[in-house]
Amino acid sequence: MVRRILLIEDEPNIIEAVRYILTREGWAVDTHSDGATALSQVARRRPDVIILDAMLPNRSGFDILRDLRADAATAEIPVLMLTARGQQKDRDLAERLGADRFMTKPFSNAEVLACVQALAGAD
Repeated sequence: MVRRILLIEDEPNIIEAVRYILTREGWAVDTHSDGATALSQVARRRPDVIILDAMLPNRSGFDILRDLRADAATAEIPVLMLTARGQQKDRDLAERLGADRFMTKPFSNAEVLACVQALAGAD
C-alpha cells in the first residue's frame, strides 16, 4: 500500500525538494499551498502524514494545526511542522498545539525522510 503525504507549503522550491525526497522513496505526495482551504484538502486526501508550513497565505499553519487536533477525524494524523520560523516560541507553540515533530528550514534530505518514516511508522 502506498503511503500518502500531504505537504501544505507555499514555497515552490520547498515543494519540489520535499516531493523529490519522498517520491524517490515510494511515497505519494500531494501538495496544497493555501491555508484557507488546507483543512478541506486534508479531509479529501486522507493523508498518512501531514507536512505543514507555519507561514501560509490566508491562514497560518498554527491555526490549521489547532483545527486538525480539535477534529476527531484528523486528530491522530501525524504532523511535521516544517518552517523557517525556528525561534523557541514557535517550537513551543507547535508543541502545545500538538505537532508531532518540528523542523526548521533549511533542512537535510535525510532528516526529512527519517522524520516522515518515523511519523508513519515505516522505519
